[in-house]
Amino acid sequence: MADCNTSVSGKEVETYFHDCMPLFIALGDEMRLNIIEVLSHAVQSGNRDGLNVNEITRQLGLSRPAISHHLKILKNSGLVKVRESGTSNFYQLTLRECTQRLMKLGFMVEQVLSPE
Repeated sequence: MADCNTSVSGKEVETYFHDCMPLFIALGDEMRLNIIEVLSHAVQSGNRDGLNVNEITRQLGLSRPAISHHLKILKNSGLVKVRESGTSNFYQLTLRECTQRLMKLGFMVEQVLSPE
């Protein structure tokens, strides 16, 4: 997290914002938000192992290639991780680090907009 006692330049915010862009891109699509919701429900239902593409496809009614495409974007953004088991890949949410990154960006923007 950004230290509340250090000042942040506009350039630092711009750089960090660009580093966070994959998150914004991943979160900017309704189908990817639906995939996050399905993965979240799986965890809430006690499934800590994640879901494979076929399970996500069944729940969302989208083609397997389309789901795989969206999962790749979610994985590249850091929102989802893949666990291999035999010949299957299981997808799990990894929100903690992404949430921390977005919070840091928010703190940085706040420091630039309201310096003390």
